Amino acid sequence: MKAKNLILTWAALAITGISQAQQNPIFPGWYADPEGIVYNNEYWVYPTYSAPYEQQIFFDAYSSKDLVTWKKHPRILDNTEIKWAHKAMWAPSVIEKDGKYYFFFGANDVHEGEIGGIGVAVADRPEGPYKDLIGKPLINEIVNGAQPIDQFVFKDKDGQYYLFYGGWQHCNVVKLSDDFKSIVPFADGTIHKEITPEGYVEGPFMFIKDNKYYFMWSEGGWGLPNYKVAYAISDSPFGPFKRIGTILEQDPEIATGAGHNSVIKVPNEDKYYIVYHRRPLGKKASFERETCIDEMHFDENGFIKPVKMTFEGVKHELK
Repeated sequence: MKAKNLILTWAALAITGISQAQQNPIFPGWYADPEGIVYNNEYWVYPTYSAPYEQQIFFDAYSSKDLVTWKKHPRILDNTEIKWAHKAMWAPSVIEKDGKYYFFFGANDVHEGEIGGIGVAVADRPEGPYKDLIGKPLINEIVNGAQPIDQFVFKDKDGQYYLFYGGWQHCNVVKLSDDFKSIVPFADGTIHKEITPEGYVEGPFMFIKDNKYYFMWSEGGWGLPNYKVAYAISDSPFGPFKRIGTILEQDPEIATGAGHNSVIKVPNEDKYYIVYHRRPLGKKASFERETCIDEMHFDENGFIKPVKMTFEGVKHELK
């Protein structure tokens, strides 16, 4: 009877989208390209639904108080709202501004002459529902060889917002307008600045620590075991970014294809977590990816130590 009750309990948790065991992956299902953030004293993770391109037409989100128990928020945005998106909705990047929640995403795996690229949606709550902000892509064109995907929205120390993005081994940064409805020129008149570091493939992410800009990106093939994360440190958000080394990669005892990360800093604490996807051992399909979180540490000189992937994951309650 006890075993039966346990099975029913886990079935109920699966239905409600809540997991209750400290573990990696942090929640069930194929999810990739996760962006983690803290909203309203709660952890949030916004991933790509990992599936064949034609099935990638919606986004789910997950929230947690302790990085252990996760609540699923299904279909916070889909292509019934984003009319111009019909496949390959990828790699959310999120931010709160003036009481609104903004959700940047890629769609359509766009190539030259096609409609697609980077869009932006807005909501009144972290869980949405999100609405298309401008009714068309924010960035559609291929500039400096960078496919408009894998966008990351970044707030600088002076309050200015930038968007880092780019696939196909090129990375651009653009300056966002105050309402996020357009991109605007830099002081020198340019619109797109290329900042591609050595080894860059896709998946840019940036954070500030000790007044330094840490720039992270993914290398290798996203569908291959050799996917990995490297980083650089600069005094400016525009670089130059000199590659320091790899800090996340496959582990023959844990998983392959570890990459496309974000970073959560615990508010008011010197504690950092890396949020990323990886492919379970024995899985070969490109879309078989799951979202995980492990702790990220620094040495006495501020360099990131190689991340040890775990099955146990992390736990940390927000105060």
